[in-house]
Formats: sequence, structure tokens, C-alpha cells
Amino acid sequence: MIESYERSKVQPISPDPIEAILFRMDQQQLSKKDLVPYIGSLSKVSEVISRKRPLSLSMIRKLHMGLNIPAEVLIGGSGDEDVDLSSEPQYNYSKFPLQEMWERGYFADFTGGIKQVKEYAEDLVRKFMRGELGDRVRPALLRARLHQSGSRVMDEYALLIWRICVLKKARSLKLTTQYKDGTITDEWLRDLAKLSRFEKGPSLAQEFLADNGIALVVEPHYKKTYLDGAAMLDDNSPIVALTLRHDRMDNFWFALMHELVHVQKHLKASHMFIADNLDDKTRSSKEEHEADQGARDALIPAIEWEKSAAKITHSPENAIALANKLRIHPAIVAGRVRYETDNWRLLNGLLGAKGEVRKNFDDQLGGSQAHTS
Repeated sequence: MIESYERSKVQPISPDPIEAILFRMDQQQLSKKDLVPYIGSLSKVSEVISRKRPLSLSMIRKLHMGLNIPAEVLIGGSGDEDVDLSSEPQYNYSKFPLQEMWERGYFADFTGGIKQVKEYAEDLVRKFMRGELGDRVRPALLRARLHQSGSRVMDEYALLIWRICVLKKARSLKLTTQYKDGTITDEWLRDLAKLSRFEKGPSLAQEFLADNGIALVVEPHYKKTYLDGAAMLDDNSPIVALTLRHDRMDNFWFALMHELVHVQKHLKASHMFIADNLDDKTRSSKEEHEADQGARDALIPAIEWEKSAAKITHSPENAIALANKLRIHPAIVAGRVRYETDNWRLLNGLLGAKGEVRKNFDDQLGGSQAHTS
């Protein structure tokens, strides 16, 4: 009864991690030097003890395991109560693209420099990821095996962060309807392609997709991901994400159509994430061929391409004539000619100005996110 009364009248005292450390030092007659293996250096020990430097999860884990200080006391109300301090971390947090994340402003509340970012990598990355992973994000299913022989090695840590960035942006968009299977048809794709004709075609495409329950997100790729785009599911909501690694109109529209064909034909509960590096010549799966062919036909139907003079002469005049006939951007025809001939010097004048696509997504790129090459 007394205990119950006290709990109702007296505010519980939150245990203080520094006091717990000092108590253990006094109990075991430890000096500051004895804490170096747990905290990192004598100067860091002094800063932690004097409350000038916060404890990192790495420090907390070592103090918990080495000095047997209760985890709940060391973690306090940091929001990391779900961390299992008795085992190794789920990830090697030093392998995440910390420099790029810091440069993109993804640690906005952290006041330290990149050196401090690396010291508090686990804390910062966990905070960034918190609430975005959950049960709804499955491990990456890389149908196009970017790490296979003959292709570049995919940095899976950078890929994971890129996916989370995409999810954050997609969940902030307001879609006007719920996506329904069967929405994407060949005619639907050709109607979408005609929006390329307009100056703000990429922005119009984003609105068109949102009106059909599909989120279109632009997130620059990270080093060693070599991504052009991806199709993914968030619950039952499709997301198409593009990196604008090649910031050209022809690349934007082809990559967009390619991912939408994935949404149309391949994306499902058992296959929730499809990443694409369109420069990878080793891509040879049935799904990739279907996405490539579907994108080509949506932009320039096969029958129109076969009878077009642009296929033979490669002249700007014939390319523009075909674009006018199909009501698409001339850059799309130029891109098709360059791809078919493997001559990337042809029709440069029809490709549009550099940065012409990115300006349509300033709200997502924020003007400060540098495109990483």
C-alpha cells in the first residue's frame, strides 16, 4: 500500500547514465584510464564524464558488456530502447555512405562534422532508418543481379539507404487514389509518353502517376550503386524511383517506362523490389527483356520505327518528323537512334539542355543534394 501510494504521488526518478558510470568506477575503484577501452581515448572519457560528449551506442554497448551496467540505465530515454546491447549490431554501420548522407543533409539535427558522424554512425543511421523499415520493407530482391560476373559490384549498404530515402519521399507525396492492378496498359503507357512533348513533361508525368496511385520519386544514386531506377512496393502502393544518373530527357523517359513495365508485369508481393542499372550489358533475364521492349514500344511503337526514315538516315529532320507524328519529345527519337546505331555522337542537338529534367524535381532534390557520379 505504501509503495502504491508513493508511485501515485512521487514522480519516478530517471536513472542517469553518467551517474551510473561514476558509481561503477567508485565501486570497482576504476580510473578514467580504465574507461579508455570502452569510450575510446582519455580525452573522450573526460568529455563523457563531464557531460560534454554524449554516449554513443558503441560506447554504451561496450560499457554494458564490460562493466555490467544495465542497458536501460545507459540508454535512458534516447529512443534506442529496442537495441540489444548483448549482441553485435545488425549492421556494420561504418560501411554506410556516411559522407554522402551527411552532405545531403540527412543528419540535419547533428551539429558535428564528418569525423563525429563516423563516431556516432550507429546512432545516426538508426535514427534515420527508424520508422521506415519495419515489417513493410523486405530484404532487397535484386532480380537484375548487379553483383554478377561481368558487372560492377553493388554496395548493398548504399542501396539500403537509397531505398529508405525513396520510401521517405514517397510517403510524403499525396496520391489522389489507390493503385489498382490492371491500370497500366500499353495504351496507358503511350498516353503517358505523349506528355514528354511538353516543357514540364516530367512534372506532368509525376502528376499523371499520382492520379493513378503511383508515387514517382527522384533520389540521386549513391557511389557504387550504379542505379538508374527501381520499382518497389510499399504495402500495395507502387513506387517508381529514378536517380537521373544520366540527366537527359531520353534517359528519363526510357527509365520511367522501363520501371512502369516492371510495375505492370513483374512487381508483386513475392517480388517487392527491382533495381536497374540500364548500362549493365549483362542484364539478360526475361523480365529485363520485357521491360526494355515494353519501354521501347511505349515510346516508339515497333511498326512506326520500322517504317521511319529516321531509322535509316539518322538526320535531325527525320527524327523531328517522327517525334511530331508520335507527339513525343525529339530527344526520345534521338536516344533510340543513338542506341540502335551504338553511335552516341549522333543527334546531340536534339537531346535538350543539361539539367532539363532535374529542374522539374527541385522540390525533391532541395537544391542542395549534389548528383553523385
